[in-house]
Amino acid sequence: MDTPGQSLSAPFADRKQAMENIRRKLALLPEKPGCYLMKNGEGKVIYVGKAKVLKNRVRSYFSGSHNAKTQHLVAEIRDFEYIVTSSNTEALILECNLIKEYHPRYNVLLKDDKSFPYLKITHEPHPRLEVTRKVVKDKGKYFGPYPNAYAAQETKKLLDKLYPLRKCRTLPDKVCLYYHLGQCLAPCEFPVKPSEYERMIAEITRFLNGGHMDIKRELQRKMEQAAEELAFERAKEYRDQIAAIEATMEKQTVTMADAKDRDIFGYAVDKGWMCVQILYMRQGKMIQRHVSLFPYYGEPYDDFLTFVTQYYSDNPALPREVLLPAPPEEAAAGHADGVHADAFGEADEDDEPEAGNGENGDIVASLRSWLRVKVIMPKRGSKRKLVSMACDNARVALEEKFRLIERDEERSVKAAQGLADRIGIPSARRIEAFDNSNIQGASPVSAMVVFTDGKPDKKEYRKYNIRTVKGPDDYETMREVIRRRYERVLKEGLPLPDLIVVDGGKGQIAAALDVLVHELGLDIPVCGLAKDEKHRTAQLLVGDPPQEVPLPRDCQEFYLLQRIQDEVHRFAVTFHREKRAKSMVASALDAIPGVGEKRRKLLLKHFGSLKAIREASVEDFRAVSIGEKLASRILEALNGERGEENS
Repeated sequence: MDTPGQSLSAPFADRKQAMENIRRKLALLPEKPGCYLMKNGEGKVIYVGKAKVLKNRVRSYFSGSHNAKTQHLVAEIRDFEYIVTSSNTEALILECNLIKEYHPRYNVLLKDDKSFPYLKITHEPHPRLEVTRKVVKDKGKYFGPYPNAYAAQETKKLLDKLYPLRKCRTLPDKVCLYYHLGQCLAPCEFPVKPSEYERMIAEITRFLNGGHMDIKRELQRKMEQAAEELAFERAKEYRDQIAAIEATMEKQTVTMADAKDRDIFGYAVDKGWMCVQILYMRQGKMIQRHVSLFPYYGEPYDDFLTFVTQYYSDNPALPREVLLPAPPEEAAAGHADGVHADAFGEADEDDEPEAGNGENGDIVASLRSWLRVKVIMPKRGSKRKLVSMACDNARVALEEKFRLIERDEERSVKAAQGLADRIGIPSARRIEAFDNSNIQGASPVSAMVVFTDGKPDKKEYRKYNIRTVKGPDDYETMREVIRRRYERVLKEGLPLPDLIVVDGGKGQIAAALDVLVHELGLDIPVCGLAKDEKHRTAQLLVGDPPQEVPLPRDCQEFYLLQRIQDEVHRFAVTFHREKRAKSMVASALDAIPGVGEKRRKLLLKHFGSLKAIREASVEDFRAVSIGEKLASRILEALNGERGEENS
């Protein structure tokens, strides 16, 4: 199904009319703070942003130059709305609420990145310790967030060994294995005093807030006491618990003397991407960090504040203090002043700076009142150094991302050019590969994949239903597909490939070249990939007549050919399975008297599958207006057919 391109005249006219409407609305924008909602042609909100001055910010999308990501966003915009607010603070909170309401696709990473795992002590008569990603106001105690689920699960396993809280969601009738392992007090059978739970919850809270060293010292004391009393089994248990703490909890290298819980944010931007780094400090000790990478479409600092707002939205698990970097202009001024930052734990005398002045002071004040925690943009001292550390780590993570991308792209481009050199052609930048799929000639299909600069270009993939070939004739199938593909390429002026790859040996190459050269007059190099007895890529054949091109199995060019062959085979087989499944369903129902195309579609829509129809009762068919007689005939035919298949 090589679908021809659609006419562009209607979309172009719609776009032109939409731009006229947008230009009229731009002239009416107020010079006030607020939020704006960008919409696509279907009226769906695709991006929500905030602005200090709506007139300037919204107009900037439709004038000047933008990076590729923002261009992609602007190309989809067909309309916009705006909401005026009385301050930047209101705009910040409103933006958060609008993103939660509309889930715009270009804001989605800012919204979803806050779904981190937490440890929770439930608020129940017999409390449990669990890992959760949903933080709700249910009087439970939440701790975290953890950088990944593994870290949270490992910490929970450790605490399960130390504190025997209930493990079962519902109390069983008798004690379970956890009781015999010493990891549950078995409230299902034995009474447990509330004071015992209070003691354990207090210790778990102290542990998770960074006090695990105190717990470790207490266990050390108990182990030594047990050893003195010659209770070596109990001493061994304490020793194992100490070892588990050391293995699970990371060694702390950064500390502050005030023993406060705080989250430290830093961010960096480059090439249309933003990286936000969060450092988690509990009881003055750095215990975790989290990195978020996502494309951004607005002003960098504005989108960073949006991230922070979304991160803490409806989140009761808050630290006592949040540290944020200052806006770029203020940060630059701070560096120009040559402010000295002391070592951690040795704060300057003025290490508690003011919230800031003007708009940024308003934002900090609003976050403070909204979160009900201390929010600081430190100007100097140890806290400024912590924020700088977070920003530096964000910058390193972003640079690492681009280095990996560049290295991957460089390898792919080099592999494609190396393949061209080995074959003896100028370039292999665009490669089109073909594969056929059928079962003894039934439901024959073919597929084409495209690799550009050594990478799959999925929007260029094509599927073909074979029209003229009867039976399992791979050569004629290849002729038909090559003819259809490149007749269309010539007719529509589409780009020609630098190299065509066919899945097969000399026969497939000859069939493709015959159509290209003698029927279409095209001079495009064709190579074939022959397989060994284990169906693995074994030989590269090129030319007329085809000759083997030696390729070491460990070279990048060979890996590229393997990826191409695997991808086109996967694409062809998937298409063939889809077609065969539809064909089997259609033929099974069409063979039943009284079931035509309309009823077949109705049955499949209602029941969902042939299996569900087979398992239905006669009464179930009344929902699709089929009487008892026809329903019995359908069930008899389908279940009789299945019986024949199984016999």
